[in-house]
Formats: sequence, structure tokens, C-alpha cells
Amino acid sequence: MPDVILRKTIASYEEIFHEGGPAPETPQRRAAVLAIIKNPFAGRYEANIQGFMEDLKPLGLQMAQKLLDTLGGPEDIQGYGKGSLVGEGGELEHGALWHAPGGYAMRQLLGNANAIVPSSKKVGGVGARLDVPITHVNASYVRSHFDSMEVGCNDAPRADELAFALVMSTGPRIHSRSGGLEVWDIKGEDGLR
Repeated sequence: MPDVILRKTIASYEEIFHEGGPAPETPQRRAAVLAIIKNPFAGRYEANIQGFMEDLKPLGLQMAQKLLDTLGGPEDIQGYGKGSLVGEGGELEHGALWHAPGGYAMRQLLGNANAIVPSSKKVGGVGARLDVPITHVNASYVRSHFDSMEVGCNDAPRADELAFALVMSTGPRIHSRSGGLEVWDIKGEDGLR
């Protein structure tokens, strides 16, 4: 498989104090890391692309570690998500190569994450934006943690690039009151409930 050629990374950090109501005791914090790499399959159809997932694993671990360092460590993380932006010379399936390297990197470093890592992907031009979904790290049905974080870069993805994103958060949406499964009711049996 080809080498991973990294052009740049972008990091974003948010601290949310309120959403129009009273300020919570602890603000929600969330962060994203976006890596812009050369798409080795751009401009042509390649049947065998799965091997590139193995090559992306170190990048996933570096990005996940940066998020943990930004947000205070694994014990503070309650939500996560991942996403891919594919430049115009690529195909959606190239973005799907991020599923395993991105998701498993976060789960490995968190150590206790049971829920599947939600994801989004699309093909877009330079400056395209992507909403990366976020769910609870241990139970995907925890409604208070259904969220998203927008990522993007003003000069990416170029036609022959991929932009891979990882996102983590430290808690529920501010003023969550939509019901459903609550954090304190998680059973932890299947990553859903």
C-alpha cells in the first residue's frame, strides 16, 4: 500500500457555557482534529484498497491522543465521532477507509468505550464542511449525548486529498432535556444501552 502523506492537521476546541438558559456547573467541552492527506487512489478506480486502513492506524492514534491531551484525558471523555471528506478526484469508498483506523484508535486509547463510533462522510470540494456525529462512548442510545461538531478547512480537501476527522466531547448537550436513556441508567451490555 502507498505511504500516508500528511499535508497538515487542524485542531478545534470549544467550551460551551450555556445555550440560552442558565450556565451549568461544568461547561461542555468538545474538540476535533482534522488530518489532510494525499488520496493515493484519486483519479482512478482501484479494486483493492483495504490495506490502506492498516497504514492509517498510526495517524488515527496520533489524532486520538491529541484529542485526549486537549480535553484532559480519557476519564473526561463521554462522547465521540469520526468523519471523512473526500476530494473531488476520489470516491466515497475512500472515505470509508477511515472507519477502522479512526474508530479503533479512539476506543483503544479510551480503554472502556463500548459503543460503535458514529460517522459521516461525503465527497466535496475545497472548503467543504462536514457535520461529525457524536454519541455516548458506552451506550449509543443515550439521547443527551446525540450531538455533532462541524469540521472543515479553507483549502481542503483538494481533488487528490482526503480529510479525516476525529471528535470527542466531555458531556451531554447543554440543557439536555429530551428524555430517553440517561447516563446513570446505562447497563453497558451491548454498546447500545
